[in-house]
Amino acid sequence: MTTTSLSTTPRPTGNGEPAIRIKGVSKTFGHGADFTVALKEVDLDVAENEFLCIVGASGCGKSTLLNLIADLDQPSTGTIDTGGRKVAFMFQEATLFPWLTAGQNVDLALKMRGVPKAERSDKVAELLQLVHLGGRQDKRPHELSGGMRQRTQLARVLAQEAEIVLMDEPFAALDAMTRDSMHDEIERIHAELGLTIIFVTHNVRESVRLADRTVLFFSSPGRVKTEFKIPFDRPRHFEQPGIAELSGQLTDQLKAEVAAHVR
Repeated sequence: MTTTSLSTTPRPTGNGEPAIRIKGVSKTFGHGADFTVALKEVDLDVAENEFLCIVGASGCGKSTLLNLIADLDQPSTGTIDTGGRKVAFMFQEATLFPWLTAGQNVDLALKMRGVPKAERSDKVAELLQLVHLGGRQDKRPHELSGGMRQRTQLARVLAQEAEIVLMDEPFAALDAMTRDSMHDEIERIHAELGLTIIFVTHNVRESVRLADRTVLFFSSPGRVKTEFKIPFDRPRHFEQPGIAELSGQLTDQLKAEVAAHVR
């Protein structure tokens, strides 16, 4: 994006083309006896503004795929096309600089994006308010709870004004109550900003709670096994009728895949 202002209104949809188009993507690591096929011929389109969850057994290539989309690594074969959209990454651990305050961590992202110094203070306050951390910009990471650190990381991701946000199990280390609160936040922000999100998780209920579509991966090598369109309106809650039932169906398939993988 070329604008330097923060938009809190939904971004316009494009021309109907996918925000992310993954075609025939394979990824191998090592050579000889250490040769490993992490991903094999993955085909996957992600629509603009879609919230896509990827679930699968450990080692099925979910994180590898995110790294390829983020251009942190290159596929061995195949192509990934994001149409020139900017991509940001939110990790499982809040990778904040401990010597900087919450506000300074967010300010650094704005500075790296080229936002003029005179504009950054207001934008930091706006971003922290967006993630419900208003008034805590002078706190250092060790003074914040785990959930607050993740909110700060989310504000820093949003400061990049990326159109595609990749999330690699960002709430896995949080307690259940904090995780549920973060689900509400990311659902709200996704709707307000019109982001395209790919969210990797081991938690099947979390995927049904958040996603427009959930993709289950095969293991060894990783590839798409099944896709589930999530039919429930937003906002959603775990107690909502149908969520537990669909979660159970997905869990059964995931358990079967894990069992086949460990034989």
